[in-house]
Amino acid sequence: MFDGPEPIYLQIADHLRGRILDGSLKEGDQVMSTTQFATTYRINPATAAKGLGLLVDEGLVEKRRGLGMYVAADARDALLEERRAGYLDHVLAPALLR
Repeated sequence: MFDGPEPIYLQIADHLRGRILDGSLKEGDQVMSTTQFATTYRINPATAAKGLGLLVDEGLVEKRRGLGMYVAADARDALLEERRAGYLDHVLAPALLR
């Protein structure tokens, strides 16, 4: 599954962002643990932790001590806003300047 040119931890983060955007992971849903990622995809647990840590840092996933990691409130809305802003900055604005 994680066989692209990017580092695996970035692929994990992108995979989970995609699942949040497409609705297969909703606000409050539990995210697979680092151990589950490591055993399911046969990757180093530290790599899985680094990918999940990116999402925690972005505020898309929250850690609940002793319970695991969960999709944060408004994570989907935050991702949609980020994508809209990126589209405006990188696609629409340059096209309008031509």
